[in-house]
Amino acid sequence: MACNKPVQKQVKKTDNAPENVNPIINRNQKEGKMSSLVLKEMPEFKLEAFNAETGKFVTVSSEQYKGKWAIICFYPADFTFVCPTEIAAMNARLDEFRKMGVDVLAVSTDTQFSHKRFVETEPLLKGLRMTIAADPTGQVTRSFGVMIEAEGVALRGRFIVNPDGIIVTEETMAPSVGRNVHELIRQVQAWQHAYKTGEVCPANWKPGKKTLPVNTEIEDLTGRVGDYVTIEEILS
Repeated sequence: MACNKPVQKQVKKTDNAPENVNPIINRNQKEGKMSSLVLKEMPEFKLEAFNAETGKFVTVSSEQYKGKWAIICFYPADFTFVCPTEIAAMNARLDEFRKMGVDVLAVSTDTQFSHKRFVETEPLLKGLRMTIAADPTGQVTRSFGVMIEAEGVALRGRFIVNPDGIIVTEETMAPSVGRNVHELIRQVQAWQHAYKTGEVCPANWKPGKKTLPVNTEIEDLTGRVGDYVTIEEILS
């Protein structure tokens, strides 16, 4: 069962959305078009949130993530089924994200009060240290292009943002299947390496495996990548 199935929020039609909601995103949703945010600046936002580590309500904004690596992770709703498994998995690897200098923010269209109660009652979230932001109007969810208008909840949208404030990875899934936190860590490691060195990372790359030094050997590599790395190395 999808996380959004039991949630039946009343939402305004897209045409009546606040004026500062991106009209391009709204139009694309109506026309069935996708609008990727990859290689674009992270949308600005300011939201109320629940910091599970301190047990306090806080305010979070896009401003505090400038100059840092960040993951903005949307999920459909509190008190559902797949969602707590994802949040718990992210929380279990939180020390690794922090060691890599990555801030993690979860977001749904529930209120911060709902987030607090969710954390307090769901056994999987015992010991949660993450911050969960509240977007009850859906304004921020729309700006990231992951709102399910008919339900008033978010798709499973996950965004990696580099220190320049540019979104480098966007992963969007329907509600019924959870995401892979191990793959997310691999992607962050790859993007951090590429950002630091100017090299590029082949499929399945992990630290310690070959990268492609296109910044220094682009002519040698052009059309000859298979002379440098084999399919066995890629799949190992």
